[in-house]
Amino acid sequence: MTSVGVRRSRRLGRGGIRRVVPLAAVATAGALLLTACGGSGSGSGGNSKSLTFWISTVPGQDAGWKKLVAQYKKENGVDVKLVNIPYDGYATKLHNGAQANSLPDVAAVPALDPIWSNKLIDLSSIAGNKSYNINSNFLAKDTSGKVLAIPSDVTASGLFINKTLFKKAGVSFPASPQKTWTWTDFIAAANKVREKTGAKYSLTFDQSPSRLRAMVYEMGGKYVHADSSGKFSVDAATKKAVSTFVGWNDDKTMPKSVWTSGADPSAMFQSGDVVAYWSGVWQVAAFSESIKKFDWASVPTPAQPVQASDVNSGGLMVGFNNNGAAATAAKKFMTWVYDPKQYTELVESSGFLPVESGLNPNYPFKSEAAQSAFKLYNEEIPLYAPISGYFNGAQTAWVLKGKSLTTDPTKTELGKAVNGQQSADKALENIVTGYNQQVGGGS
Repeated sequence: MTSVGVRRSRRLGRGGIRRVVPLAAVATAGALLLTACGGSGSGSGGNSKSLTFWISTVPGQDAGWKKLVAQYKKENGVDVKLVNIPYDGYATKLHNGAQANSLPDVAAVPALDPIWSNKLIDLSSIAGNKSYNINSNFLAKDTSGKVLAIPSDVTASGLFINKTLFKKAGVSFPASPQKTWTWTDFIAAANKVREKTGAKYSLTFDQSPSRLRAMVYEMGGKYVHADSSGKFSVDAATKKAVSTFVGWNDDKTMPKSVWTSGADPSAMFQSGDVVAYWSGVWQVAAFSESIKKFDWASVPTPAQPVQASDVNSGGLMVGFNNNGAAATAAKKFMTWVYDPKQYTELVESSGFLPVESGLNPNYPFKSEAAQSAFKLYNEEIPLYAPISGYFNGAQTAWVLKGKSLTTDPTKTELGKAVNGQQSADKALENIVTGYNQQVGGGS
């Protein structure tokens, strides 16, 4: 079975999407590679004074975890052995570890796997700690309400603009998520900027089901949504939103080539000849280094009328019940990690977007635009409607039933609609069929 779960680059998930570049100093990168904390290591059966903790991350983004495990040993006398495993093969290593009764005590995993989901510690006491302010929309739970996993961090869709072009055109844009614009207002503003400045396109939009879901949610739809029996369908608001999206692909407002032939929307935006780009937080650190020819900014996501996004887990933090002493120690360690004091250190050191509300992280970005972007995302996430976490939670439910969406038909079917080969409604009909075939119905 193909596991599903985290949207990620090489850190924890699929290639091709860069979430955040390492925030640790470049000079330390070589040292991090040489001190990868234990190599591949063996996993299970820790005790009250020694735990094994598996992660999978690029050098630099493990900086926060290294800092925390060293601090935990100093404060509590517990040795947490951090093992950084290459992403390729990580899910298999966990799967095999479950079969061999050799799982770690704690892990940041890309997805849940039915073979070991029944071995997980219940994290409800951590998730329900009111002083932690963990966003309940993004927890992984089973049908009984047991909290199986808490995100180490989250990712969210978001909107970038070419600030230089907006200023040149004399067009204003919102700065606060409390006073954001609608998609209709945004497209009108972007078109005006394009016309006044001679830019090639108003908007580029990742060829991504996640980005499409976010837009549909904000327009009041549920996208492809299952009822209590597990049967998928789409509502009227979704049909209207998707039809609107297809209409934007007119080679003026949006280029058809992204959704029909896989052209790179990020490269188009970075060329300086596009007014805006619908992507997400993982672009921020890269843009802070790569965009030099114009000023850019993250701006509030549109609400028409819903304040939402498609929010995914960064890594899923889990604890394994290997034995009584280790399980107790693992839960105690995770409780300590999510204390806002320690968790803020993790967020700052690793460049995470926090799952906890009310924090004020001090990120080490040199770029003012990047600092402002992370501030904006942290302001927006508490405002998102619960539907923002629907797909993240749905994937957990599918995995626990032994199912996975191995091929999301969204890109293919909407590409055909953008290309004029079928209507938007027909595309949605085919997408619903694909979902029902792969992950529909009960267990």
